Amino acid sequence: MPSVYLENVVQDARDPHTVGHFWAAALGARVLTDEPDAVEARLELGPAGYLDLCFPRVAEPSGSPARLHLDLLGGDRRQEITDRLLGLGARHVDIGQGEVPWTVLADPAGEPFCVMETREAYRDTGPIAALPLDSAAPERDAAFWSALTGWVPTTGTPGIVSLRHPSGVGPLLELCPEPAAKQGKNRLHLDVRAERSDGDPVPTVRALGARLLEDPALPWTVWADPSGNEFCVLDAS
Repeated sequence: MPSVYLENVVQDARDPHTVGHFWAAALGARVLTDEPDAVEARLELGPAGYLDLCFPRVAEPSGSPARLHLDLLGGDRRQEITDRLLGLGARHVDIGQGEVPWTVLADPAGEPFCVMETREAYRDTGPIAALPLDSAAPERDAAFWSALTGWVPTTGTPGIVSLRHPSGVGPLLELCPEPAAKQGKNRLHLDVRAERSDGDPVPTVRALGARLLEDPALPWTVWADPSGNEFCVLDAS
């Protein structure tokens, strides 16, 4: 298949301007698109390229339990970073986490995210330490995402299967044992983009274990990974 790379984290939003500008300020990302129905901001990751944060307008984001969220780098500056995020419009939230060594917040749209404690695995990640994604079979799904993106296994949190860009820079993709089977559409999803147009990716993406959900005659196709998590394959730019 055409080689692809992980390009976007997409969060459905009723108010793209408010939530998009919150995340741009929170991460020090550069706003690329600022329109009434979409905000996009780019986070530069050095040798790992970049990661775009995209906020398309939807009438009603899914109410299903979140299966993908952002873990931000905190470490020794966790309280300072938390205070700054609260000043930007975040709030403390209880999602049943109990006593944990990290801080759980919600963005202005109410989407939970975490500010993490010091972990050796988060060296050189940049402001996003990890992208935890719920999985019915973490080893299986890690193999799928590795084959799709070229990200490689890395040492991470015990009990979680982790991948990382082969440069060793940028966030971890963490395949986490799901607390419950997937219900409804994910509010956050990942996009990958083909680096060149040298063949139809559909047969190979399907052969990796994905399921085609939609081919909307647009420059992308919509898929589900083996655990049902939605993602998009974007055409070569």
